[in-house]
Amino acid sequence: MSVTNDSTVEVLLIHQQIFQVALTEGLISKVSFAILIPLFFIYLNAIMVYTLWSKPVFKETPRYILFTHMLLNDSIQLFVTSLLYIFSLAYLKLVMAACAFLVFVSSVTFRNAPLNLALMSVERFVAICFPLRHAEIVTQKRTYIAIGIIWFMGVMHFIIDLLYVVLMDPKFLTTQIFCTRERLFIKQWQLDAYQGFNIFYFVSVTMIILSTYVRILITTRSISSNKDSAAKAHRTVLLHLIQLGLCLTSFLFSIIEKAAAMASTSSSPFMDLRYLSYVFVLILPRCLSPLIYGLRDDAVRPFFMYYFRCATGRHTSNVNVH
Repeated sequence: MSVTNDSTVEVLLIHQQIFQVALTEGLISKVSFAILIPLFFIYLNAIMVYTLWSKPVFKETPRYILFTHMLLNDSIQLFVTSLLYIFSLAYLKLVMAACAFLVFVSSVTFRNAPLNLALMSVERFVAICFPLRHAEIVTQKRTYIAIGIIWFMGVMHFIIDLLYVVLMDPKFLTTQIFCTRERLFIKQWQLDAYQGFNIFYFVSVTMIILSTYVRILITTRSISSNKDSAAKAHRTVLLHLIQLGLCLTSFLFSIIEKAAAMASTSSSPFMDLRYLSYVFVLILPRCLSPLIYGLRDDAVRPFFMYYFRCATGRHTSNVNVH
């Protein structure tokens, strides 16, 4: 690659050198655990998606459409992140075109998650604050349009970065590199724009979820009927806030990693910190969707448990969606 951000490359080379040393230090059990956890939750997500697709009412209800999208998005994110983690530990080089595709999927799904949470919060806000107009405002068609806009927003920022790099270096996509998101930055302004956009992006999503939480909280205390439904919506949006906070911690991953790489004189402290950051900061927030939402939903939970037990045990065909 003819143009490169030298400071970024220097840090990344430190990481890669440590990876080589770490693989000789008996970390196979830890790495196996870090890989098996995402695979297990991808399996749970797959069962949950199958459950939601098994009943027409789930496929036609906007909040379950958003929930299904969240499950699929998080599963893709978990799989690609785990794949990149394996490549980095194995010290494998990839053709830039393949790396760009993996980073593209990882980046887009990473940004989709908070926006999907915001949409789910807005849907609950409309359901509680405008119950008579909920069916008119939140339709199946508008839900799919909103999901399309989410993907468009995530795709455009990445494509602009990639096009700029390819124009600056036509041979860029054919080079072999160690695959990281930073390798697609060849100028400092790209990194600054990426970080600035992320900050604006997450602040905006936080304000949306906070405002819906406050409005639902006020409505919950003021209405005299259907208090149970309003209180449940209030708790749901609160869970959205908690999960958004967990998503925000994902931004700390690269900061912690680079700081540890620059400060560590040996591989052991760096790898221990990187391992903990990867599991608890990057992976864990993506593993909570089926537990936070699916298992607490009275309509979904019986069917999920039925399919989780391989379609054995008691089964009911009735679906009660509130």
